[in-house]
Parts: sequence; C-alpha cells; structure tokens
Amino acid sequence: MSSDARLPLAERLRPVRLDDLLGNSGARAQLRAWAQRWQGAHPPAQRAALLSGPAGVGKTSAALALAADLGWSVVEMNASDARNERAIEQVAGRASITHTLMEVPRRTGPARSLILLDEADSLSGRATESARPAPTPPPLREFLRGRYDTIDALNRAWHLTPGAKPAPFDGWDDVPRSPGNHAWARLPPARKDLEEWRGLGRPRDISDRGGLGAIARLVRTTRQPLVLTVNDDRVLTRYSPLFRTSVARIRFQPVTDREVAGLLDAVIGREGFDLLPKAVDAIVRRAHGDVRAALNDLDAISPVPRGPLQLSVLGARDQTADFEALTEEALSSARYYRSVEVQDRLDATPDDLFPWIEENVPFFAPDAGHRTAAFDRLSSAERALGRARRFRVWGLWSYASELMTGGVGLAIRDAPVAVVGRAQFPRFLGEMGRSRASRALRDSVMRKAGRRLHLSRAKSRDTLLPFLEAIFAPAGARRAAPPELLDARRIARELELTPDEVAYLIGAEPDSAAVRRLLESEEAPPVPAGETAAGEPSAADTSTPPATSSPEETPPKRVQRRLSEFGGR
Repeated sequence: MSSDARLPLAERLRPVRLDDLLGNSGARAQLRAWAQRWQGAHPPAQRAALLSGPAGVGKTSAALALAADLGWSVVEMNASDARNERAIEQVAGRASITHTLMEVPRRTGPARSLILLDEADSLSGRATESARPAPTPPPLREFLRGRYDTIDALNRAWHLTPGAKPAPFDGWDDVPRSPGNHAWARLPPARKDLEEWRGLGRPRDISDRGGLGAIARLVRTTRQPLVLTVNDDRVLTRYSPLFRTSVARIRFQPVTDREVAGLLDAVIGREGFDLLPKAVDAIVRRAHGDVRAALNDLDAISPVPRGPLQLSVLGARDQTADFEALTEEALSSARYYRSVEVQDRLDATPDDLFPWIEENVPFFAPDAGHRTAAFDRLSSAERALGRARRFRVWGLWSYASELMTGGVGLAIRDAPVAVVGRAQFPRFLGEMGRSRASRALRDSVMRKAGRRLHLSRAKSRDTLLPFLEAIFAPAGARRAAPPELLDARRIARELELTPDEVAYLIGAEPDSAAVRRLLESEEAPPVPAGETAAGEPSAADTSTPPATSSPEETPPKRVQRRLSEFGGR
C-alpha cells in the first residue's frame, strides 16, 4: 500500500499481499497453487496462468501481490506499451529465459521473474495491422552538424587527416546529403554514425502485429512464470487451443456489494471523509462489483461538502448515456475504433449498439452522398451480425463493431468536427418497449392455442391469430349477436384465457364490461316461446310425442368441440 497522498485511492490502497485482496478467495487459492508448482527446479506443465474477469476485480493486483509474497521480480507489459511480436520477444522473451532482472528479497524457492502481460485480450493479432508510418530522416549533413558542431570535430571523430585517404572535409558544404558510395562511409566511426542516422527513418512499431503469436510461443517455451490478464478469455481461446489446455485458467468474479461497502466504510473512517450514507450506497450500486470504480467514485466526491451535492456529483452510471456518448463520438470523428475499445466502453453486444448508429446516421451525415456511404458500411456490419447469429461465429462481432463505429464515422467525416447534436434514442427500441406488454399477451394466447391445436407459436401467430380476432371482435361489441357471443365464450373457456388476454383480442381494457361479458359462464340466451335457439319449433308444439329411451340405452358420447367448427358462422 502506497503512502503518497497524491496518488488516487485505487493506487494507494492496492494490496501488497495476496491475502489482502478483496473477494475471490477461490481464484486466489488457484493462483497460489499454480505459483507453488513453480517452486521446483523445472517449469510445470502449465507455464502460464490466464486470469479472466471484468475490470476492477483484482486480476492485476493479484499477480503483483503474488510476486511480492514469493519474492519474485516483475516484468510487466500493459496496454500502453508496444506489444507486437518484436517487442514481446525483446522484453518478455528475454526475461523468460533468464533468472531475475533485479535483486528482490527471495522468500521461498528459486529466484523467479514473473512476466505479466496485462490486458492481453486487447491484442489484435492480425497480420494486416499496420505500424506507424516511417518518419523522414534529416539530411546527413544536418545530422552531422547537429552532432559535431564544427567540421574539425567531425574530421577528428572519423580520423580523417590531411594527406591520407579518404581526405578530410574542408567545410560543411563538402559533406553530402546522403552517404552514397564514398570511401569514408566504410570507416568504423562513420559507419556507427550512419547507422544511427538511418535509424531515424525507421518507424517505431507500436502496432500489435504478431502479438498473439508471440504470446503463444511464450506460453510453450517460457522458463519463468507467465501471467496473462484478460476481460474475456474467448479472444485468446478462439485464437489457439493452446490457451484452453496449456494454461491455468482462473476466473475472477465481481466483488460482492457487502465486501465493497465494508471496504468503503473502512477507507472513509481512516481517511476522515464526511459522506452521506446515501452517497456510499450509491457508490456501491454504481460499482457492480468493480472495486477500482468504487474507489475512484469515492475519491471524486470526498472533497465535496456533506449534503445533497454529493449525490448530484456522483450521478448515475447509465448505460443509455454510454450508448449516447459513443454514438455521438463515433459519428463526429474521422478515426478508426477498434472492437476492443468499443467493448471496453460498452457492457453490451454489437447488436445493442447497431440501432443507435442506424437511427442517428441521417442526423449526423452532412449530405446525401455521405449518408449513402455510411449506410453502405452499416449494411456490411449488419451482414456480419447476421452471420454471427446464424452460424454462432461470435468472432464476427469484432468486425461488426469496427464497421459500425469507425467505418461509419470515416464514411461521414473527412475530418473530426464538433458534435453536431445529441444522439437520439432509437425509435425502434422505443416502439418495442411500448409494445412489450401487448406482445407478451399475444405470445401467451398463441402458446395456449398452439398447445391445444398442436401448432408452433409462429404457425399460430400467422394462421390462428387472425381467426381469433375475427371471432372475438364482433363478440366484444356492445350489441353482440347471441351466437357470436356463445362462440367467443366457448373459445375463451376452452383455451383458459385470462381477462388480459381476452382484452387483447377485442382491443379493450381488462376490466371493461365487454371482457366481463365474454368471461361469464356459458349459458344460452333467452329465446321466444315455442322456438329453440336454432329457430326450430319446440317439442311442446309438435303433435308427435317425444321418444323415450329405455333405461338400458346409453346416451350418445359427447364429441369434443374444435375451434374449426366455429369458422362457418
């Protein structure tokens, strides 16, 4: 734990021992057991540990605390470093075959160097990932003038003396702008300067080209313990089965709200913060098990005087606001968004982001041409999403995320501009939200009818729903004919419809008189004397007496009524 008060709370309170870590006791035990297997003279079968879990749950802190417990030195590469094939082989690869890079008090076992590759799932691993363009080196004459200042100093450094070959330079005008095929270019001091001058024109590769391949080779060959931290281990396991079988996969879960609240209470008491209890509760709810986020929020509101202002400063971590902010930024920027960046900023799938981009492209595009180009990129993203759902190839999500953010933004903008407006909530999602209750009632009716008639829900919705609506709509009228009323009542009783479901079919409120009338017990309405319900003369008016049945004669078996019998009315 650091004592520097200028550091954020999340850094000052970082645990220095593995036992001090908050939550995830099972994951900590697995990590310690994996480290114990490195105490022998030879590397274990699983040379690497893959720590996965959401942000802020202690993956990196656990790795650093483990190294401190065992007295191991640490070689760390995080997301801000160049982590391409060459960089990983130079740093981590070199450390993997050596003992220790620094003297650290060793407590148990042989000396080790823990190689920590943080956020390994942010590596693209694509061969097409390009490096930074090569800068233009200065002319050789200007480079040497800046290094030696005078021509005499250059002659002495290159051992150029009068009367010898090659001859010394008389002035800076004699030094060419490029080395060419001159004899002095073969002198050892000159070659050293020329190599450094040529190095100015070489780009520093800060891309991730070959990074995943280098990590895979490192997992196979390292002679030092290797820890990889990821938010989602599927990025690595999809790349190679090596990350499924040859590493110790340890899952970190979000810390419980009770543990987060206990930590905040302890920090508030020790630091002397004056916070409202409601503010502390709000921090715990916002964190969702993210300890770092909770400490950052506590750090942000601690200087605010006690009162309602603390809650207003804290606000709420609203996912809708995250969608809105990313949509506005993507449609106002002329830059490329990588899928990992989109994933880090949104705790949602690309399917959830797609309606936001689709809704707001017409409002952010400057003209019809840019709008057409944007929708062309968006259609490619939709094809990728459809194939991901159809074939369950979720790796296509990354292409869809990049196309719908960076691809659409670059199609709209030739250069970044100020945000031209607020992103609007997708109307499609709004309509779906407003119709959620009615869709649930529709599906419930179709499920009951389909179960009765042995039809699928889709088949019931396509063929049976119009029939039911045609039966129930006239029956729900104020002056419904008796036959129509009887038919609707029998169907409602046979399907065991609820008042809400009947109200959906007739387009009325569940507590209306029409719904109550349809759910009454099935009784024949009164008919005129001397006439049956079917309009035929009654038995009392006929001259032929009714036939009597013998006691031994059994009544005819009642045939179950079917919905198809009501279609002819």
